[in-house]
Amino acid sequence: MRSSSWIFTPLSTGALRVSVLAQYHSPNLTQKDERVTGAERRSGPVAVRKESVGFPPGASISPTIGVGCAASEGIAPALWSEALKPVQESTGNELSATLSREGYAFVPAEQVRDLAARLGQLSDWEQFAASWDDLHLDTHMADGGRYRKRRHAVFSVGADGAITREPHQPHFQGVDYNPLNGGVQRWFEPVTPQVGASDSLRTLLILCGSVFGTLAPAVAAWRVEMHQFRIEARRGELGQPTPEGPHRDGVDYVLVLLVTRRNIEQGTTVVYDLERRELGSFTLTEPFDAAFVEDGRVFHGVTAVTPLDPAQPAYRDVLVLTFRARRD
Repeated sequence: MRSSSWIFTPLSTGALRVSVLAQYHSPNLTQKDERVTGAERRSGPVAVRKESVGFPPGASISPTIGVGCAASEGIAPALWSEALKPVQESTGNELSATLSREGYAFVPAEQVRDLAARLGQLSDWEQFAASWDDLHLDTHMADGGRYRKRRHAVFSVGADGAITREPHQPHFQGVDYNPLNGGVQRWFEPVTPQVGASDSLRTLLILCGSVFGTLAPAVAAWRVEMHQFRIEARRGELGQPTPEGPHRDGVDYVLVLLVTRRNIEQGTTVVYDLERRELGSFTLTEPFDAAFVEDGRVFHGVTAVTPLDPAQPAYRDVLVLTFRARRD
């Protein structure tokens, strides 16, 4: 397999502005829907609505992003460039700030789409999302479950802006991080060349590289694992997004982004501190709803999904991108 390369210009601190107004359900609040700005309370964000996301009118144009489309398994490279409009430095990067302060951040779909659209293209999103219909059964489930399908790929993302798809390789987690399925090298079907070269994936890698790079500016390069997951729910078999329970992934940062949700209920993400005390919970319900997690600071888990109509297909599709500083 030939490697593939993209180039992007990482965003400096303050290149994104995400200001949110959150609603919290907490036993500590006297009113169930009391609102606070940002994430000033650590107990249980269940919904976040946009206050403002944007770039001020008349902002100057940054250097362009030169991109080389993936040249993988016969796909010819293509070049194009895009211009970013930075906000003023004083506004800061509120998404990175929230993640730094809280250890996690729930960002609703509208904001994720707005941010992504300012960094790249999402024009192939429908084809990208449809690729979850072509995942393969995860045969490594120690609980015997047959409810999880997936594909996997590894990328290298450099602080200099280079994004390269690595040769196909196994996924590994130690048993300290995954007591159910850890301790073995798990080979999964690779992400297809078309999906690996898609505009949507490239844009989301750029977004994550910008957010996480702001928090870790000394990192020269990231090892990024891409996971396409489908969790199916059937009559008599719960769909378990995290069968290992609350866990850490053994990386530095994680993005979990909802792709599709069909005919299911539950699937609530719960975040805990390192003492296993609950910090918050939220449910990804709309495509592009996303959770950003600083893996070394919090545990996260997702409750089982169940079908609303057991006679119809029921599933939860998510994209997971894990970022770990390269040490080689």
